[in-house]
Amino acid sequence: MSGDRGPAVAVSAALDAVRENEALSIILVGQQSELEASLLEPHPRIRIVEAVDIVRMNERPSHALRHKQHSSMAVALRLVRDGEAQGCVSAGNTGALMAFGRSLLRMYPGIERPAIVKLIPSLRGRCHVLDLGANVDASAENLYQYALMGSLMASAVNNLQEPRVALLNVGEEEIKGNEQVRLASHMLAQAENLNYIGYVEGSDLFRDVADVVVCDGFVGNIALKTGEGVASMLMELLDQTFTRTLYGRVVGWLARPTLTRLLKTIDPSRHNGASLLGLQGVVIKSHGNANERAMLAAIRQAGREVSLEVPRRINEQLDELMF
Repeated sequence: MSGDRGPAVAVSAALDAVRENEALSIILVGQQSELEASLLEPHPRIRIVEAVDIVRMNERPSHALRHKQHSSMAVALRLVRDGEAQGCVSAGNTGALMAFGRSLLRMYPGIERPAIVKLIPSLRGRCHVLDLGANVDASAENLYQYALMGSLMASAVNNLQEPRVALLNVGEEEIKGNEQVRLASHMLAQAENLNYIGYVEGSDLFRDVADVVVCDGFVGNIALKTGEGVASMLMELLDQTFTRTLYGRVVGWLARPTLTRLLKTIDPSRHNGASLLGLQGVVIKSHGNANERAMLAAIRQAGREVSLEVPRRINEQLDELMF
């Protein structure tokens, strides 16, 4: 019910998702009359669960936690907790989603804070980057825990035996970075069960240098949105280049198959959906301004993590890595 574009986007994406995946069922949580109006007609694998309240995008997480226990966000997460749903997708208030997730689903044992992790495209594959905004500050211990969870997730999702784990820093030299990053690097270098490769810089995120890149949420969120902004700019420049003149339109028509593949690779909406890693359940955070295609991508991400049993696999292996 939250997000910048309202429930119509979520309903449309849900319809597309069940049409393309016959094994999928979706529960729409929110104000029934509004959801039914967007749904138009019933679907056998889509049902509605009533929630009388909404967490607004500008609400403080602490206020939502105290006063919005009957909101669509809280009700959806309870469905996951109680086993009625296997995953939750939300385009709503990130802080509130994290607060409700910690309260209702709980954390992995030994993990202090959840992290937002997302797969971003790189030159020859994809890279898990975390934290992307769940916590603006992170201690060395937090960064160490992010690295452990990120490595396990890369193994579960991408079937990698020894994911390459790196810390995002302002340089590759050992003396670079703040105290927290340098201490985290020392801790990771001592971890025998991690394939830690050292520091990487921002430009390395898209160069297939590492499979997992770890940073605090302040740096990660800026890096992510900068990358998405550059990708959107490139898409707009390409569109202008191949539509402005007759010559450009002819060249664009000839290059259309290649351009289509390129645009699919860099289009941020096709990579929407970030996991709240550390919670005992699948919770996917969508961009607040997600359109139908972007919301569909977030639903697909939730489906993949459910199918791969990502929370269970991480939970089972975390004890071995941490202690």
